[in-house]
Amino acid sequence: MRIGTAIAVYFVIWWTVLFLVLPFRVRTQGDAGAVVPGTPSSAPVRPALLAKALWTTVLSAIVFAGLWALLHSGFSLDDVPFLPRYGNGS
Repeated sequence: MRIGTAIAVYFVIWWTVLFLVLPFRVRTQGDAGAVVPGTPSSAPVRPALLAKALWTTVLSAIVFAGLWALLHSGFSLDDVPFLPRYGNGS
């Protein structure tokens, strides 16, 4: 995998994992009982975005390392026994 491709894939993984991490440990203003006027009660009290960005970076690195290992292991879809084989019949 070339460096530009690796950076692009990591960015896509990071962005996807961010949306996975965002809802964890969220306490809303409605839960806290202190809704600031002009905001919805579902707004977070303390979003902790820096901590979530760090967790996203760590989890994305693990997912990317797994993907990189899978791509460089020589494994292909032909190794999956239940998938149909297409092509010249070999």
